Amino acid sequence: MSSPRHAVRARLDVRPLDRLSSIKIKLGVLVTATVTLAAFLTWIGLYNHLGPRWTLPLAVVVSVIAVQVLARGMTSPLREMTAAAQAMAQGDYTLRVRASSRDEVGQLAGAFNTMADDLEQADTLRRELVANVSHELRTPVAALHAQLENMVDGVSPTDNATLEVALAQTARLGRLVTDLLDLSRLEAGAVRIEPAPVELWSFLAEAVDGASLVSPQKSIRFDVEVDPIDLVVEADSQRLHQVVANLLHNAVRHSPTDGRILVTARRSGPGVVLDVLDEGPGIPVADRRAVFERFTRGNAPTTTGQISTGGTGLGLAIVRWAVILHGGTVEVADTPSGCDMRVTIPLRQSARTDTVPR
Repeated sequence: MSSPRHAVRARLDVRPLDRLSSIKIKLGVLVTATVTLAAFLTWIGLYNHLGPRWTLPLAVVVSVIAVQVLARGMTSPLREMTAAAQAMAQGDYTLRVRASSRDEVGQLAGAFNTMADDLEQADTLRRELVANVSHELRTPVAALHAQLENMVDGVSPTDNATLEVALAQTARLGRLVTDLLDLSRLEAGAVRIEPAPVELWSFLAEAVDGASLVSPQKSIRFDVEVDPIDLVVEADSQRLHQVVANLLHNAVRHSPTDGRILVTARRSGPGVVLDVLDEGPGIPVADRRAVFERFTRGNAPTTTGQISTGGTGLGLAIVRWAVILHGGTVEVADTPSGCDMRVTIPLRQSARTDTVPR
């Protein structure tokens, strides 16, 4: 988008040489046109007996005007880039350059607009990240502060129940900080995966045992199915556990009481497909890509009619980055009911440090 001032300035530009594909050709045309115009005016003046006194100044003035008109159109993108760069230095990323020519300057203007789009998007993400982190930190800090203040003032008793509430808020802060650090390292590509053989049956059974402690009051039943039973995959066990644990915690959070979560693993061609299925409200098709972005949380109504606020909104983002580090993919698969989070990773890995595409 461009500002009104920028738009008016663009309308005043005359760019008759935009069709030419090279700045060298434009300069050649500019020189040829001015020399020809000057010679033509000189010839007309002498033919009409005006004499050099009038003919030469007239030819010079007209040639200078022609050069100004043509050169202004050639250099307009450069002036616009200068103005846009100065605006960016002040934090305004909305100005764009009118890239109408086909020469090197036009290509530079197009690259500049692409860079401006990237910078605007990065600035927007930075602002959203700061706002979201501030919000996520403020909630448990405020609750913990209020709880401790009540205990100090004698409003709340210093018993086990009160301390458990304070401990829960502290644990929430710890999880948020850990998730932010993990996501930062993953996005920077500073995480080296160390693949080793992982026996999926025992690995998934251990992950399920840990997830069963998340919300024991829901009485959720966990089932694990691996085909074949001795299926082994090469993966970084720590990162793979992070993937499965986040998916299981997400499934527990959205599952109804007395629900069932099914974890399956099967070989599919050169890879392994892991599915975590729950009986929750599911994710609309239109929202399935967005759930893997940072601080995106599901707010679909649960089977009890309440709204699920989810966790910090970082779990699935970490899952996405960790899966891509393994050369795999993660998606929300189609299922008749509930939600099916599907991870596909290769059977074989090689140790590497990757910069994951955004």
